[in-house]
Amino acid sequence: MLRIYDTRTRQVEELAPGRAVRMYTCGPTVYRYAHVGNLRTYLLSDLIRRVLERRRTRMLACQNITDVGHLTDSGVDKVVEQAHAEGRSVRELARFYEDAFRNDTAALNLRPPEHTPRASETIDLMIELIAKLVEKGHAYVVPDGSVFFDVRTFPTYGEISGNRLDALKPAHRVDTVDPRKRFHADWALWKPAEGELTWETPWGRGFPGWHVECSAMSLRFLGAPFDLHTGGIDLRFPHHEDERAQSNAAAEQEVVRHWVHGEHLLFDGRKMAKSTGNVVLLSDVVAAGLDPLAVRMAFLEHRYRQQMNLTWDTLRAADRTVRRWRARVAEWAESPSAPMASAYVERLEAAFDDDLDTPGALRVLRELERDESVAPGAKFESFLHVDQLLGLDLSTDIGKVPVMPAGAGELLEARARARDAKDWKEADRLRDELATLGVRVSDTPEGQTWT
Repeated sequence: MLRIYDTRTRQVEELAPGRAVRMYTCGPTVYRYAHVGNLRTYLLSDLIRRVLERRRTRMLACQNITDVGHLTDSGVDKVVEQAHAEGRSVRELARFYEDAFRNDTAALNLRPPEHTPRASETIDLMIELIAKLVEKGHAYVVPDGSVFFDVRTFPTYGEISGNRLDALKPAHRVDTVDPRKRFHADWALWKPAEGELTWETPWGRGFPGWHVECSAMSLRFLGAPFDLHTGGIDLRFPHHEDERAQSNAAAEQEVVRHWVHGEHLLFDGRKMAKSTGNVVLLSDVVAAGLDPLAVRMAFLEHRYRQQMNLTWDTLRAADRTVRRWRARVAEWAESPSAPMASAYVERLEAAFDDDLDTPGALRVLRELERDESVAPGAKFESFLHVDQLLGLDLSTDIGKVPVMPAGAGELLEARARARDAKDWKEADRLRDELATLGVRVSDTPEGQTWT
């Protein structure tokens, strides 16, 4: 059974699913393209799903689409300005980036969730939740129509991040502390505003605070309690702390059984963010001539809760591995069928069960690839079986006519000349260089052959 690290309890815990596992994932904000760092978070949810479904567990997943919220007043104005500059309505702008996100996740073989509610279409759920929190004494309305959560009514605040209320400091400048709040750590559930992206409520016209949408959607689409809540490590505080407080206060119970977070992704050693000018999109990877699943492969080389430094060299190496494995699977497909190499498969599945130890799983697969005692037919069956977890489309090249990669022909000719000159060192070097291109060379009495 899958064991996974719970951020709130700070230990690896075994999931004990019933007939179904219900999982919520904080989804994208759809006013920009998702970069590959964002996409790493969604691979985490996909891996959990694949491991559990392999155990015949039914999954019910919900992932929100933030097309309102997560915005300051000035942020709303910028979105409206961006939409008008592009000749679109705000709704059309959001749909454009939502479609782009879905295309990216499909290219990475991420299985779609059952529910993908949009924030703009579930405002009624948020208003209903806010009204319940006000009624229960966990939230208060101020004269301008703002509604704040009263954090001091939730004594276990801070269990996810470790940020306890008595240690939280107000803003650095005294004049930046919002005088409307009863306590400096309270947060807005509803903000007064006019214009686009606003709605009428019992407290006046405005738009929801960022955190409230996830509480409203998860409670409606998954119920309480539910099994898993996933997201990036940056969401622990304040987003997930605030979400937990809202959900638990409304439902009067611990709503989420396990909180699971994926670590940050760096690119070339720097934070990936628009503000740093260090953003790489999946479309950039494809434009560089790499398979989009090279990104998935590169992610699998690191454990989900390990900070990762992605580079173009890493992506190129991952691309070569994916192409090589597809070529090997196609080659093994021509051999007589044989039962799976069960010992290898069991070790690989055990690695996935062990807190998603994907690097360990890949080491097992490489060991199987090199093991000459295992029949090609057994390797074929094993690689296709475990690809249900890996999601690398390893069967893609079966039945295809092999096409030599660019530059490989020249290297093969140079290697043939080196062999004729009995320059074995150079021949071995060229064999290794060909291998990096995904070309496997074998020497026979009739000369070298390649696949």
